[in-house]
Amino acid sequence: MKPIAEFVKERRKKVNLTQEEFAQRAGVALTVIRKIEQGKTNLNMDKVNLVLSMFGHELAAVSSKELHNTSNNKP
Repeated sequence: MKPIAEFVKERRKKVNLTQEEFAQRAGVALTVIRKIEQGKTNLNMDKVNLVLSMFGHELAAVSSKELHNTSNNKP
């Protein structure tokens, strides 16, 4: 699975938008786009979902129990 930072940057460039233009279209601050593309981890999930919704995607909340179960099922 591709990291969100890489996914957003590739998709944004594919549609020929600057970070500023993309932020305006997504309805978020320029700093949100920059933080996402830099791979920062302290992001507001609602803002990330606004950005991802531009590409028809969204993040879903995952509980620590679900994460634990997933990591135990790896081969």
